[in-house]
Amino acid sequence: MTPCYVFSLLLFCLYCITSLTHSLTNGFSVELIHRDSLKSPFYNPSQTQFQRLATAVHRSINRTNRFNKAYVHANTIDPIVIPYPLDGEYLMSYSVGTPPFKLYGIVDTGSNLVWFQCKPCKVCNSQTSPIFDPSNSETYKTLPCFSAQCQSFATSCSQDNTQTCEYTANYGDGSYTHGDLSVDTLTLETTNGSSISFPETVIGCGYNNVVTFKGQNSGIVGLGNGPLSLRTQLGPLIGDKFSYCFVPILSENNFTSKLNFGDSAVVYGDGTVSTPFIQRNGEALYYLTLEALSVGNKRIEFVNPSYGTIETGNILIDSGTTTSRLPNDVYSKVVSAVVDAVKHEPIEDPYKISRLCYQTTSRQLEFPIIIAHFKGADVKLNANNTFILVEYGIACFTFLPTQAYPIYGNLAQQNFLVGYDLQNNVISFKPTDCTKH
Repeated sequence: MTPCYVFSLLLFCLYCITSLTHSLTNGFSVELIHRDSLKSPFYNPSQTQFQRLATAVHRSINRTNRFNKAYVHANTIDPIVIPYPLDGEYLMSYSVGTPPFKLYGIVDTGSNLVWFQCKPCKVCNSQTSPIFDPSNSETYKTLPCFSAQCQSFATSCSQDNTQTCEYTANYGDGSYTHGDLSVDTLTLETTNGSSISFPETVIGCGYNNVVTFKGQNSGIVGLGNGPLSLRTQLGPLIGDKFSYCFVPILSENNFTSKLNFGDSAVVYGDGTVSTPFIQRNGEALYYLTLEALSVGNKRIEFVNPSYGTIETGNILIDSGTTTSRLPNDVYSKVVSAVVDAVKHEPIEDPYKISRLCYQTTSRQLEFPIIIAHFKGADVKLNANNTFILVEYGIACFTFLPTQAYPIYGNLAQQNFLVGYDLQNNVISFKPTDCTKH
């Protein structure tokens, strides 16, 4: 091999790396699949759209009722405890290994890791699709205990002579996953039909899993701010930015939502507002500061009843929770303001979920605009964010009370382009028709 050839090959490789980095920074998008849509492996054709919605709300309630406010960021021998169950609303397909092996994962802004079920399973959840076999991948490698990646996560060392790094993640509903912390090539299919591969992505290969999900879903795609989440691992390549645009759940034309990375994730233009997010004690979660909620001209302050003050980071923004949850005292005041504004007699929720429902058609009843006053950002919520049809002619309020931590759920985020800028620690909202984004 001549020196000129070697030099030319090095230049070509440098060009490829530079081009990939440039193209990724310029941005790309992947499809988000709502778990109740036609494209979802969870889709149940025997259910009506209203039954599917009720089931989604029940998942949301289960998720938040079992919310454990104590998040333990453990040391190198104790497991991480994630403060809510594994139920999630949006999936993405991706591939792992060489040759690529297709998987479905729940997209979760509150999780730290990309993990999935692996052979040989000691204890695995019932999975209808094939389970990943690491022995079939040419690029799969377990990580040693002394590696930096292993030290950055809640891990332990295998008891045999291999010194393999093992991870454990426990969830608030009693679910858990345990397996080898490894690296392999992860491939994403973009919305323009191309695929992008990321060699040596850190993954959790779980061979001991007790989890709540069933069907073809294999695990979690973490988008939290922890060191091994997909967002963090792609960080330099995507400019530390991602965004999503949730299509309304009851969209008639089966449009799919989008998850954007890099420059494609930048949220700007008319109507864009931004608010800082904070993290607590090393958590992967994103907390916002909600100062008040306005119903028409009535403003309800979001204060801590014990101190009478607005706390910083007093509400969690979560992609995996359907409904929004408010403290009981704030919720009661908001409901009272809505009742005063609507001027119609509420009716009983046929599914016994919401405390506030109305008999309505789009021509008969108009619901008040509710504004979420985040720090530095007023987010105007329309009727599709705050009320949803649970039966033909019956609309119910999508905010619910909670004694656990308040949550800003995904119904409130529908038809908004929601951008996460991890360099500047802000989250931006832009009103958007997500069926056209």
